[in-house]
Amino acid sequence: PLTLPLLSLSLSLSLSLVGADLGLGCVSLVDSELPVLQSEGDVVIGGLFPLHYLALEPEHSYRTKPQHTHFDHRAFRWMMTMVFAVDEINCNSTLLPGVRLGYRILDSCDHVHTSLRGALSVVTGKRTEENIEKGVEERMPGCLAGAPVTAVVGLASSTPTGAVAHTLGPFNIPLVSYFATCTCLTDKLSYPSFLRTVPSDLFQIRGLVQLVSHFGWRWVGILGTSDDYSRYGIQAFTQQLKDQGGCLAFHLTIPNSPSPAGLRAMADTLQSSRARVVVAFATEGQLLEFLSELAVRNVTGFQWVASEAWVTASLLTSPQFHPLLQGTLGFSFPGVSIPGLGDFLLKVRPSPTPGSEFINMFWEELFGCKLDFGAGSGSKGSGLTAICTGSEDLRDTKSSYSDVSRVRISYNVYKAVYAIAHALHQLLQCGSTGHRQAQEKCNTSTYFTPRQLLHHLKRVNFTNQFGEKVHFDANGEPVPLYDIINWQKVSSGDIKFQKVGSYDGSAPLSQQLQIDESAIVWIGGQSQVPVSLCSAPCLPGSRQARRPGESPCCFDCLPCAAGEISNQTGSIDCTRCPEFYWSDRDRVKCIAGIEDFLSFYDTMGIILVSFSLLGVVSTTTVTAIFHRFRATPVVKANNSELSFLLLLSLKLCFLCSLLFIGRPSAWSCRFRQAAFGVSFVLCLSCLLVKTIVVLLAFRATVPGSSALMKLFGPSQQRTLILCSTAPQVCLCAGWLSMAPSIPFRNSSYQGLTGMVVLECKEPWPPGFYLVLGYIGLLASLCLLLAFLGRKLPDTFNEAKLITFSMLIFCAVWISFVPAYVSTPGKYTVAVEIFAILASSFGLLLCIFAPKCYIILLRPERNTKKTLRKG
Repeated sequence: PLTLPLLSLSLSLSLSLVGADLGLGCVSLVDSELPVLQSEGDVVIGGLFPLHYLALEPEHSYRTKPQHTHFDHRAFRWMMTMVFAVDEINCNSTLLPGVRLGYRILDSCDHVHTSLRGALSVVTGKRTEENIEKGVEERMPGCLAGAPVTAVVGLASSTPTGAVAHTLGPFNIPLVSYFATCTCLTDKLSYPSFLRTVPSDLFQIRGLVQLVSHFGWRWVGILGTSDDYSRYGIQAFTQQLKDQGGCLAFHLTIPNSPSPAGLRAMADTLQSSRARVVVAFATEGQLLEFLSELAVRNVTGFQWVASEAWVTASLLTSPQFHPLLQGTLGFSFPGVSIPGLGDFLLKVRPSPTPGSEFINMFWEELFGCKLDFGAGSGSKGSGLTAICTGSEDLRDTKSSYSDVSRVRISYNVYKAVYAIAHALHQLLQCGSTGHRQAQEKCNTSTYFTPRQLLHHLKRVNFTNQFGEKVHFDANGEPVPLYDIINWQKVSSGDIKFQKVGSYDGSAPLSQQLQIDESAIVWIGGQSQVPVSLCSAPCLPGSRQARRPGESPCCFDCLPCAAGEISNQTGSIDCTRCPEFYWSDRDRVKCIAGIEDFLSFYDTMGIILVSFSLLGVVSTTTVTAIFHRFRATPVVKANNSELSFLLLLSLKLCFLCSLLFIGRPSAWSCRFRQAAFGVSFVLCLSCLLVKTIVVLLAFRATVPGSSALMKLFGPSQQRTLILCSTAPQVCLCAGWLSMAPSIPFRNSSYQGLTGMVVLECKEPWPPGFYLVLGYIGLLASLCLLLAFLGRKLPDTFNEAKLITFSMLIFCAVWISFVPAYVSTPGKYTVAVEIFAILASSFGLLLCIFAPKCYIILLRPERNTKKTLRKG
């Protein structure tokens, strides 16, 4: 839709510049009726300011002029600041001596079409009757006086600025903006002649994201418009906010011509949101109607974060907006107090002379009256009944126009004008500023083109009276400096723009944002920082679990699993504890696992040690009894040598259980299973031989069987014991040499008990089962032989006692296997010790208790006659 206006403007501009180059002067192709504020000079600077906002779309009926709505007092101050700066330079004998600056200023209406029309009118120029009478057009080609403007100061909004900059770029006419901050304007291919005294939104957005993140606001609403400033700004803000872990709760776009129903729908969305922070990228004029709808609804409780476009807009500080906007926080450009500006603004007066239309409009708007100069000049059709005299005192009014305590946008306008002046100073070979003699003049006859001025403007580098170094980088932009402004309600009931911090985009990242939190007054006059979260941060010991289909900022909190911790609020994941460490009960820190083993000092350890020592004492006692009564028939009948060897092996069985108690070490892990295996095999070997001897002894009474007894004498018995024990000894020796048990910290039970079990790890588990299997083989053989002799004479049936003891032995070790496998931790060792002690006591009691009973309590039965009965 902009193609035809742009082509028309480009054609007009081309013809004008060509005519100037040919010495024909600047010719306007159309007789524009736009109001203008102008002053002639040797060099004319153009200006475009949004004096009216919310302008209706022009219908181009060619019967009536486009009508406007509100007059912006703040923008009028910006315009008058340009006039002030030009006058100040003209009075400066060291800057541009002998050259008078002029200006030609039009209203952009913050609208693309109006801005393009204004730009066309500015750059093509319009010869006044006074210039014609003076014959200015007869001067040499390229003369300064009466020539089209060489540079333009403007505009305020990014979209109109982009349109104008895109049009002026091919002609290298410098456009210096004081308020257009869109990052899109950084593109030098599209906008080669565009510069600005205001930083790009790139830096402001970085600062806003840092500001939002600084206060922990993760659930943020966005309010913008459909122009480039808002679109590019919101796009960059959204992406950087997501990179910082934040999320958008909603994104509302105010249309160019909002309807009441649309405004109500947007207000409903904002009110229903759980977000308490709203970031607004728009101008005050664009926000006015929507904020008015919220004010009517008495919407409170929202923390507004303002972009620089409206953070210092006095239009929104009226009492109706106080409940809504008090506590607003946002970025603004550094403010200064320009000497003499206040007095200059207060001296402005309406006039019937051409070129004072804007002043007259301002006067009527401010005082609510109508100017009447008798000739019909001034504003017509305004509908005002009161008549302005033109002598009203501006000091009696209160508006953003006269508030110059700390100007910001006006200061950017001021810097833009001075930057152009310094560029002209160098271009016109005026020498070094500050060291000029009053009588020296600039070379006013110098012919120059806009391209040459643009070249010098890009290289401007000076320090102004406020100590700020003014220069442009490669993109035509200044150093990114911002003040952080807080809207605070003072005792008089007015809103004050209080500086509470600063942002320097050129500083190191950690030093960019400087903010005094104690100086901030939040929404509703509160001192507490507002909270804006979709879900409260998860406490330490838990993690965030995202809800399917919802924003990442909306989540549930789940406790960390055993062995995992999160020691920070808002953890996304839980961290696994290192090996041998475990999470505490609250899952906030890893603690070293408590080493757990069957200690001599544990209750169970003490009990098992006591039974082991009891077994040793019992075995020693029986040995002493047998030795004391070794000459009695009972002892002799039981083969005293085998009995003593059996008692020795039982004592070793009781003692080997002690190797399983205590902290596992290299030597205890190596020898405890071997000692267990060899001791029990020796014991069972003795029982096997004893069983064979019993069977042969009773069969010796049968004729012809005495030879068998002679063949199985003491030497053969010892040989059989040795041969039965040797395989186990070899197996244990090979096991110890090839794959010995080693101490091991087992953390597999840490999740259940919180303890690290110290145990002996078997590198080759089949070794233990082979040892156990061989013991089972000997036990089974003993049981079988003893079972065969169960029907021997009942007076003293040794075979029955061995059978009963083997039944106990086998029952213990058969039940041991499943218990050993299923028992965790140190209780695994306790199960094995219990099996050793139980089987050892079973053998001791079943085999030797009856004999000790006869020897000690029934000595009358300890005779050969008694033993031979039955």
